[in-house]
Amino acid sequence: MEVWIGRQGERHGPYQEEQVREWLGNGQLSRDDLGWYDGLADWQPLSVLFADALAKAPPPFAPTASTAPAPSSFSAPTRTISYAGFWKRVLAYLIDAFVLYFPFALLEIPFGMRAAYDTLNGKVLAAGTDMQAALTAYQHFYVEQWPYFLTTLVVGWLYFAACESSAWQASVGKLALGMRVTDLNGARISFARALGRYGGKLISAFIFCIGFLLVAFTQRKQGLHDMLASTLVLNGRASDVNRNTSAPTQNDKASFNA
Repeated sequence: MEVWIGRQGERHGPYQEEQVREWLGNGQLSRDDLGWYDGLADWQPLSVLFADALAKAPPPFAPTASTAPAPSSFSAPTRTISYAGFWKRVLAYLIDAFVLYFPFALLEIPFGMRAAYDTLNGKVLAAGTDMQAALTAYQHFYVEQWPYFLTTLVVGWLYFAACESSAWQASVGKLALGMRVTDLNGARISFARALGRYGGKLISAFIFCIGFLLVAFTQRKQGLHDMLASTLVLNGRASDVNRNTSAPTQNDKASFNA
């Protein structure tokens, strides 16, 4: 991972993460210096980004007026965070549902879903006004076809997890509408976290979709699944955000001098 360093209003780098950790350890970098790497929403103090490296660092020196970092005057490529709203995310989900319709339809063939639907409709029609018979028919249908429903659940789960942890950071629907999924620092999420995020969606669905409605009322537009997975859905495609990021000039990598 390449890291940019900000000190006294100037940008330096990029440097390898190992170098930054080494310089923090030997005191060449201060805990108050700023850092940024691809995927972060904004510059942050190195004490936040590499807290573990500072545990081995020497005691901080008292900076003089000439050496004190000036984060307030640092001209970094900051971004205004824009959270994706409820209805935009609903529309993205409808697009994803359309995308998934085709593989789900193909899966109906090996599982014999067409014949199962015909059998179910015949039993419901035969039941007439007998609600108990109709409910029994539906019960038999879902019990017999559970392999199909389990397979579609797994396919949908993997689809969202793979897309949202990829370089796209978005499903096809989110990508089409210019959104991306990030962690709370604006960085790309892992596949494991994306799997957990989709699991949170199932919980939201089981509680009458209340977890999804939270998107419309929370400050950062987070649904229950976002809160459980510590994720955000932001406006802007990941590719556009990365392309618009200013790249500082390359410096000497042997030591940090600023």
